[in-house]
Amino acid sequence: MKGLILVAGKGTRLRPITHTLPKHLIPLAGKPMMQYPLEHLIQAGIRDIGIVVGYLREKIIEYFGDGSKFGANFEYIVQEPQLGIAHAISVCRDYVDDEPFVVYLGDNVLKEGIIGFKKEFEQSDLDALILLAWTKDPTRFGVAEIRNGKIVRLVEKPKKPPSNYALVGVYFFREKVFEAIKHLKPSWRGELEITDAIQWLINNGYKVHYEIIKGWWKDTGKPNDLLEALYLILDVIEEEIRGEVASSVEILGRVVIGEGSKILDGVRIRGPVYIGRNCTIGPNTYIGPYTSIENNVKIEGGEIEGCLIMDNAIIRLRRNERLIDSIIGCHANILSLEDRSAYRLVVGDYSRVNL
Repeated sequence: MKGLILVAGKGTRLRPITHTLPKHLIPLAGKPMMQYPLEHLIQAGIRDIGIVVGYLREKIIEYFGDGSKFGANFEYIVQEPQLGIAHAISVCRDYVDDEPFVVYLGDNVLKEGIIGFKKEFEQSDLDALILLAWTKDPTRFGVAEIRNGKIVRLVEKPKKPPSNYALVGVYFFREKVFEAIKHLKPSWRGELEITDAIQWLINNGYKVHYEIIKGWWKDTGKPNDLLEALYLILDVIEEEIRGEVASSVEILGRVVIGEGSKILDGVRIRGPVYIGRNCTIGPNTYIGPYTSIENNVKIEGGEIEGCLIMDNAIIRLRRNERLIDSIIGCHANILSLEDRSAYRLVVGDYSRVNL
């Protein structure tokens, strides 16, 4: 079985971060977002993986290379223009050949991985296996209508959803899906919809089954979704402290501190918290739960909670000021000039903000 991971999109809803960085390289607790689905494919025994790229593809190719450092073989397939998931699959026809394959959207994060689902599909004669998850807001996703244990209809971003079961961004297919895609016409969004391709398979008598995932799932399309995915990942981190921690530092809960990082006097850290390599935190700083501080970051003063702080950022706050639920881009410089109570920010790479 081959794998496809789709990372061609521009991530417009995550601007300004994505003006200079593909959203799939946004780090979550020390790993680029797309590395989580890549690792799920590899853990399931899939070594041949096609990575569908488009926007700022050079940065993705430079970071992941040929896959050898992951024990896999990566081949990069360009999707230009980006005309939907079904279109992305169609440009991979030659790469997939006649093998069964799994499609994993690079901005989706699942807790449980795909090992069991891959085994089920391989041992079946199904033409498609799709994963579903219950969601409180199905209008944002493709939604399945289920009757008597079978999928009868799929609707993309419906105003009146037929159920609360959304399509997770993981799909198992055999070659018949390419025939389905040939019959598609662009939707009102101007895209070839994967829901329409699966619906074609259902309407033409092919075997389509579903499984409902048990663990959490997040689509990281918007800033709040990105932070929520981060919080879910931090919920399961294991404590590991490799940096230097001053004797007066107070650490509560599960905390990761990377090599070369220095935690100075007067710092309090309440986990779950991830701190990457070569960071300097303090003095007199509070790092609160569900914060991910990536590499080479400097933070002095104030309180940080529920934030994603990306590489090489510098943050200086006054004693009682708080930065909450924020995303701070690479090389950003945040400097407080006046006393205020709290800030909530989304700041792009190389920005300078005087508060």
